[in-house]
Amino acid sequence: MILEIVSPEAKLFSGEVTSVTLPGVDGSFQILNNHAPIVSILEKGVIKIAAANLTLTKDVANKFTKLDAQNYTLEIHSGTVEMKDNKVIVLVD
Repeated sequence: MILEIVSPEAKLFSGEVTSVTLPGVDGSFQILNNHAPIVSILEKGVIKIAAANLTLTKDVANKFTKLDAQNYTLEIHSGTVEMKDNKVIVLVD
């Protein structure tokens, strides 16, 4: 599935991922390929991204924490997420 993470300042990430875990207001939840359409509000926490090959641009790479070869995290203050047709769009503050 395709994941896009966008902040008011810049597009932080766009690419193919295997899963994304998000800090929802009612608890953390994970989105996988072919997930049902969803729109949700996010609270302060950590987005966890799993991808076979994650490429970050130099100007935003410092915002992400690399856990291992296939897992990264991104701390956010709040945001919203929409999943539709195997495309996840996350708007973060």
